[in-house]
Amino acid sequence: MGFYIVDEAERGVVLRFGKVLDDTVQPGLHWNPPIVDEVNLVNVSELNAKTYQNRAMLTTDENIIDIEVTVQYRIQDPVKYVIAVQNPERSLDNASESAIRHVVGGNSMEQILTTGRDRVVADVSTRLQDYMDVYNTGIFISQVNVVDAQPPDGVRAAFDDVIRAREDEQRAQNQAQQYANRVIPEARGEAQRQMEQANAYKEQVIAEAVGDASRFDQLLEEYTKAPEVTRQRLYIDSLQDVMTASSKIMIDVEGGNNMLYLPLDKILEQSGTTTTRPRSSAEWQDLADQIAPYLQGPSGNTAVDRTRLNSGRGGRP
Repeated sequence: MGFYIVDEAERGVVLRFGKVLDDTVQPGLHWNPPIVDEVNLVNVSELNAKTYQNRAMLTTDENIIDIEVTVQYRIQDPVKYVIAVQNPERSLDNASESAIRHVVGGNSMEQILTTGRDRVVADVSTRLQDYMDVYNTGIFISQVNVVDAQPPDGVRAAFDDVIRAREDEQRAQNQAQQYANRVIPEARGEAQRQMEQANAYKEQVIAEAVGDASRFDQLLEEYTKAPEVTRQRLYIDSLQDVMTASSKIMIDVEGGNNMLYLPLDKILEQSGTTTTRPRSSAEWQDLADQIAPYLQGPSGNTAVDRTRLNSGRGGRP
């Protein structure tokens, strides 16, 4: 009589005439005097778990949410677990309910359902452990898990619509950011290209201006030496440039006050000789023969002043 065994995972709390002994009973075979001692065996190694389903909890943004939380714990101090609190398990239930409601009421629905779930777990675990320490229950909170968190069934469809709208918003923002990442570098490249073109045009204009100034200085020097000859040469060059770029000729017919219009571009198209290369004497002679019927001399007969016509060949007869 009075012999008992304490398992490896257990510790014994001995009450002698109702007073707790300071030392806990370690694993092994022990004896206590019957009626004098009362032995309470407590498992200090087992990891216990409890699940709490809390419905219709109000969040800080005035939404209602249903949440399910699992609390894992073990008994850390067997003396406090047996002596300090009459019913430590019930104290754990009440403290868990209070901690969950307090943390849920301090967070928004979006935080609880999405990115803030880890924060909710940490806050519930910390607050629940503080309650256990204040109550001297001897319970250590090992882990808290949010198993499920959903809006109430009556508003779940509307909440799903809000979630989809938020996802669409995020997708539109991502698409806009991708478009900006593509357009901005292109715009910067285009701006750089225009700047390079502007710089190239600037250099070209400056070079042409310097060249024209140098050519003018050279012409001025030649004009100083021979004014008449230089003036005649400049006039002939200018006239040649103008006539070369023109495809039409206006001729003052002798013996009258009418002007004859020769569409050389149309005549050359009909003859199939539209080319930009310099024409030979034979080609100019052939062209003169083609336009001869359009010209009339003073007597009214068809005639061609080929010397005047051939002057269109750069002033060379």
